[in-house]
Amino acid sequence: MAVIFKELFNRFFGKIGKTYPPDTEELCRRLDYHFSDASLLVHALKHRSYLVVTGEDRLHSNERLELLGDAVLGLLVTEYLYKKFPDEEEGVLTNYKSLLVNRSSLARVACKFNLGDYLLMNEAEEKSGGRTRVSILSDALEALLGAIYLDGGLEIARRIINEHIGRGLEELLAEGAMQNFKSELLEFCQRENLQGPHYAVEAEQGPDHNKTFTVAVTINHEKRGMGVGRSKKIAEQMAAKEALLRMKAE
Repeated sequence: MAVIFKELFNRFFGKIGKTYPPDTEELCRRLDYHFSDASLLVHALKHRSYLVVTGEDRLHSNERLELLGDAVLGLLVTEYLYKKFPDEEEGVLTNYKSLLVNRSSLARVACKFNLGDYLLMNEAEEKSGGRTRVSILSDALEALLGAIYLDGGLEIARRIINEHIGRGLEELLAEGAMQNFKSELLEFCQRENLQGPHYAVEAEQGPDHNKTFTVAVTINHEKRGMGVGRSKKIAEQMAAKEALLRMKAE
């Protein structure tokens, strides 16, 4: 009976958005956490636009869970930074926290989970790009963290936040520190009338949620630098840095 009901529900509502309930097995695998109460996970994935589909009131969207998740995230990220950097002053820790919990950073973490693919929203929101919108992804991640906290407790939430958010600080700092290498290399090439730079991914290693990228940069059809990083952007910056060092030394 349950299977028949789900088929009828999806046949009726499928054209208006993602099917209900969504198949979240892969999402749980990426999180390395399986919910005891699956309704909490579905609730976390329910964008307010989907209430048009279900006829539910606004309390059934993921916004209350988002509020809870934001508080849990703030506490555990602060705790992570407090313990990891015992010699840093409050101002530095505040800046680090801002890097980790701003919308862009949270949306990037959400993308690692392919969270947008699982969100329940209506057709209009989907067609307007809702599944990739930074604000929706960051809010959904907070709602997901709120659901994890309610379902598994503080220790589970701590593990997931530390692993997938806290440890991303090094990458964010590296991107900020290296953000000028690509620009500097482009200016160098333009100044010297060189063709390029052109970047290409040469290798990817590791599972989808924890990949390492190797990128090569080519100038005048010659490979001049290689870079490795946990994101393509960092690998490109490292390749640009190596190319700059080589070309300036020639």
